Amino acid sequence: RSGLSGNTVPLNLFPEECVLIMPFTTPTALKKSGESHKIDLTKNRRRIHVNLNWDQRRGLFSRGIDLDLACMYRLKDGRQGVIQALGNSFGVADQPPYIKLDKDDRSGASANGENMDFFRPELIDFAVVFAFIYEGVPNWRSTNARVVLSQQGAPDIEVQIDNPNSNERFCVLASLTGRDGGLEVRREDLFFNSHRAVDAHYHFGFRWVAGHK
Repeated sequence: RSGLSGNTVPLNLFPEECVLIMPFTTPTALKKSGESHKIDLTKNRRRIHVNLNWDQRRGLFSRGIDLDLACMYRLKDGRQGVIQALGNSFGVADQPPYIKLDKDDRSGASANGENMDFFRPELIDFAVVFAFIYEGVPNWRSTNARVVLSQQGAPDIEVQIDNPNSNERFCVLASLTGRDGGLEVRREDLFFNSHRAVDAHYHFGFRWVAGHK
């Protein structure tokens, strides 16, 4: 039993002849800007979980970096918005937009990082998942930030920030595009200096006001 987890079913009733069949999935790493992977929602409409994690390096006179996970979205019915800790826009799980950010990890010390769930991925027309440095010197290289999109029954999709522009606070990690019964996850790897700049690039057309958390 060493190294095995989850539920397993024997092929017959004789323990000495039991064979355990374990699923094996290799994560899909999107390593270059523009690389994509399609999630087939006709076969699997389970929620899509997004995890952002990073390394927190604190100095004697430094508080470290507060990195936030966020997204801008547009649903197929035309509704659109922003999910983020800034302005307490954490979203809703059981009604539109069916997107929920679980918490704001200001320290980076949490083993679970920051997490967002897309509970009805089939309703997404277009969304961008991004991270931004809310507090601290904009130095992406020191964060070792990485985001993983996971869905039960499918391989994880990984995006690592390994080509950082340290002068900008915002990094769009991935875009999600609903088409042909699926959701295309595309590595963006683009850096911006503000929410407005991200919005302008992807043509959402939001009106922006100052916010806090």
